[in-house]
Amino acid sequence: MNHVIRPVRADEWAKVREIRLVSLQDPAAPVAFLETYEQGLQHPDSYWRQRAAGSSPQHKSRSVQFIAEAPDGTWSGSVALLIEVAGSVDFLGTTIERAQGHLVGVYVRPEQRGTGLIGELIAAALEWAWSLEEPRLARVRLYVHERNPRAQAAYRKIGFVPSGQVVPFEHDPSARELELAVDRPPEGVTDRL
Repeated sequence: MNHVIRPVRADEWAKVREIRLVSLQDPAAPVAFLETYEQGLQHPDSYWRQRAAGSSPQHKSRSVQFIAEAPDGTWSGSVALLIEVAGSVDFLGTTIERAQGHLVGVYVRPEQRGTGLIGELIAAALEWAWSLEEPRLARVRLYVHERNPRAQAAYRKIGFVPSGQVVPFEHDPSARELELAVDRPPEGVTDRL
């Protein structure tokens, strides 16, 4: 099935809500997302409107959400890229030394897994990341739970490598999340996937 990979539009808040709630019901959700389905249901429409607007490139925000839209208009997957500016403090309380991207909310519907759709979504996010002139991103990172081998394998296949940073999982400090990253390609190299 041919999908269109594109950024969300600010007016697509209902679909942003729908794909997020579907992702939160996935069996891997407890180790993949920092929110439960029940928590997601509690957000008012205003939250979803703001989330869609804030993830739309038209608003020149510090994040963009990309979706995979099927020919029938349904969304088969989603990924968001957050910009972490040099000098800012990340969720761990660490000061960001170089501007970087942070990939979050990666989800592909089960019937589309293994089709390469995750690679297409992440390629679109990376292309956008590397196109930014200000801030110029040095790398893009993501965190993956140590007990999510399917996701780890998918990210490694795309080119992400372990950075060596390991952090406690927010919902279970006895578990860990691994940081994987991909560095900015050298000038003139546009296709790393």
